[in-house]
Amino acid sequence: MKTGKAAVRSAAFGVVFGAVLGITCAFTAQGAGAADAASDPAGYPSKLLRMVVGFTPGGAADVQARVVAQALSESFGQQVLVDNRPGQDAIVGTNYVAKASPDGYTAAYVTAGFTTSSILHAKTLPYDPLRDFAHVSITASGPLLLVINPTLTVRSLKDLVALAKRRPGELNFASAGAGGTMHLAGELLNTVAHIRMVHVPYKGGGQAVTDVISGQVEVAFVGAPAAMPHIQSGRLRLLAVSTKKRAAAMPDVPAVAELGYPEYEFDAWYGVLAPKGTPPAIVGRLSGEIAKVVRTQKIRETFLRMGIESVGSTPEEFRTLVEKEIARWTPIMRKAGLKAD
Repeated sequence: MKTGKAAVRSAAFGVVFGAVLGITCAFTAQGAGAADAASDPAGYPSKLLRMVVGFTPGGAADVQARVVAQALSESFGQQVLVDNRPGQDAIVGTNYVAKASPDGYTAAYVTAGFTTSSILHAKTLPYDPLRDFAHVSITASGPLLLVINPTLTVRSLKDLVALAKRRPGELNFASAGAGGTMHLAGELLNTVAHIRMVHVPYKGGGQAVTDVISGQVEVAFVGAPAAMPHIQSGRLRLLAVSTKKRAAAMPDVPAVAELGYPEYEFDAWYGVLAPKGTPPAIVGRLSGEIAKVVRTQKIRETFLRMGIESVGSTPEEFRTLVEKEIARWTPIMRKAGLKAD
């Protein structure tokens, strides 16, 4: 996974204008017609749609994005391709979408780290998480899973905390990048349990999981879709979930909050963004279609096997969530003194 590359190249856009006035006028009319089609939900989509993921293949966001993209391809009757553009805690891929043409054909599949990394990198962030996007839909939510390499001599969260206290600064926890969900979940455990595990950032959740499996890093809070296959195969050991209560998809797994840390709570959500200026009719069409496909029995069951639950929200509900998350995590992260690695 460390060297995996998944780059999808879509067909180029544009209109070639002729030098002759009559040809120029004809092409201009065609361009106007295309613009009208782009803002007309009845004619959308009429070509390939790109879903950008800011992480390497194999992580929770990538796995989900491919499920959603396949379902949308079938529902729309147009191809929806996943385009992995990792880097800078998903900022590279997200910024690509922020600067893309607002025609409804480029979108970003993001995690809850969209808000936390925006806080962490606020001084250098090339976009504003509220002003520079059309918030399309929340696709799913669920816990992060606290997993360890099975060779580690612990069987529970209590054992892990005891080991970390005996060996302060010696245990490492992996993440998909500084400021993201995996990072923040680990730092919160450090805070509430009064331990000191060292953060090791990667370019994606897939790479982080690979190194926990290999034993190069001992611990990680991992998105359920990326972790479940390895837990089932025995390559990872699951200790707890990050949500306040046990997850519906895994009712036998305790929550960190019920294991002596009632203040611990971390919900991992996922969603789709479009560039600012995307016509509201197109945003509404895309949002409605996403909500429809993620609520189908097939996708619900697929997501449950991944350890997450389908949502499918309105654009307004997604924007409200982003606003609340920024308001919630800004003081917490500043108090904790978190900095970009």
